[in-house]
Amino acid sequence: MPVDELAMAAAIRRQEERLAKDPSSLAFAQLADLYRKAGRAGDAIATCRAGLLRYPHYTTARLILAKTLLTENDPTGALSEIEAILQVSPKDVQCHRLAAEAHRRMGHLDAAVKSLEAAVALDPGDRESRALLALLSVDGHAGEATGMARLLTDDTFVTAAFGTVCLEQGLADEAAQVFTRMLRRDPGNTEARERLETALRARSRRKG
Repeated sequence: MPVDELAMAAAIRRQEERLAKDPSSLAFAQLADLYRKAGRAGDAIATCRAGLLRYPHYTTARLILAKTLLTENDPTGALSEIEAILQVSPKDVQCHRLAAEAHRRMGHLDAAVKSLEAAVALDPGDRESRALLALLSVDGHAGEATGMARLLTDDTFVTAAFGTVCLEQGLADEAAQVFTRMLRRDPGNTEARERLETALRARSRRKG
């Protein structure tokens, strides 16, 4: 087993032992986060939910639960947890970012834009949220008005085939624009929603 996996397993074991000694401890959130990072989503979700029955106002645990539900492709469940946090902490920038992701993955682009606008208002230096806001806005586009950007204003090119070509050519921003416009025309377009997520992941890898 690699060293980092051994370290993670040891950290999980320590937290499990700590929680076993004191089941009422808030350590359940730390354990759940370790489970999440180790790829044990089911254990993370179960641990968070059990702990939240005792401490329903523990927002850290709700945030961990929301993140885990997003990784498990449950944006509706994640959004429910995020909204519960925002009711008591309306200026939580991270929650606004996560809300934007959940809305986007549900195909609710206008709601995603509103969440990104809130994140940018709270943190003007959040360049990533600004970039996503430009991509997802009705008439927005990322970067300068290049020849490709001008081309994308023509509905002729707002097709899954053209978006896929953009992706294959490494044009993740342009692909995201195509699939965003497709989703705005047809919010129920599952293919466009999935391909938008693929484009945004490709964009994130490129910038990382």
